Amino acid sequence: MIFIIIIHVIICAALIGLVLIQRGRGSGLVESFSGVESMFGTKTNAFLTRTTTILSILFFMTCLSLAVLSVRQARSLMRNIEAPKVEEKPSVSTPQTPVEQEKTQEVPKTE
Repeated sequence: MIFIIIIHVIICAALIGLVLIQRGRGSGLVESFSGVESMFGTKTNAFLTRTTTILSILFFMTCLSLAVLSVRQARSLMRNIEAPKVEEKPSVSTPQTPVEQEKTQEVPKTE
């Protein structure tokens, strides 16, 4: 799992860098890095787009694999603790209506 986390972080950093370098509507950082244009030639935009697509697929695969691994390894923190013993407390009765109170009261016998 540690290996997948390291790969995931590397992919995240690479994706951030690639997205910032790509030329968007407002140019992007590629304007300030003129060496990037000469490094990849005229196919710079296609290369960066393809690389971003591949890295985004890898990003989603690592996200899903980390999610599956975390669910499989999920353990309760309370698994080794015994349940507390429940003591019986006197039950608190609900308030009775006047009719119920009359039924429960003992009627004195007259002789």
